Amino acid sequence: MVAEDSAANPTTCLPAFFEGEGQPRKYCDISECTGPHNKLTDLNAAVKKSFHNFRSRIQDLEQMAMEQDKESDKQALISQVEGHRKQMLSNQTAWRKANLACKLSIDNMEKQALLSGADSAVRQRKITKEGLAQTTSDITENLMSVSRMMAQQVQQSEETTTSLATSSRTIQETNEEFKTMTGTIQLGRKLITKYNRRELTDKLLIFLALALFLATVLYILKKRLFPFL
Repeated sequence: MVAEDSAANPTTCLPAFFEGEGQPRKYCDISECTGPHNKLTDLNAAVKKSFHNFRSRIQDLEQMAMEQDKESDKQALISQVEGHRKQMLSNQTAWRKANLACKLSIDNMEKQALLSGADSAVRQRKITKEGLAQTTSDITENLMSVSRMMAQQVQQSEETTTSLATSSRTIQETNEEFKTMTGTIQLGRKLITKYNRRELTDKLLIFLALALFLATVLYILKKRLFPFL
């Protein structure tokens, strides 16, 4: 049951009831759409949403009419419902026509664009033949330059390998010389040690010989100077 003010004149609530939803206007934008198809799809989605909201408001208004106690108020609301339904059907028909016309227009523009693109591609191929030939020549020259650089790198690698081999042989020879010098040094050390021992022995022998000489001299002097002793 609605309130008494609304029951007195229920049609007074219609302007607020359908505010913003009274008449879908997006099909006008569809008729002016020049593509692409995804834009048309977005516009159609907006129109469908508007129609859905409009249909819901009509159903709410019809429910309100069914709840009226006075037959006159009920009939007035039902009349309004029928008027809005006719308006919605009219708008849906206009939307479908605009949608079909827009699709045909977009298809024609895309065909023209494809044909223009094909002609442009043919002209572009003719224009770029010399450019392609020059590009091919440049690529060939670059490849030859790269090949020469690689040959130089290979030669440098060979020279480096040869230098490393020579250095390795030199290091081996130097190592052998070091080993020989080490052996010589060890032999010299042994000889020095042997000579030091022999020197000590010679000193002892010299000392003993000197002592024996002195003892002999003393004995002779004793016999001659002191024969009575």
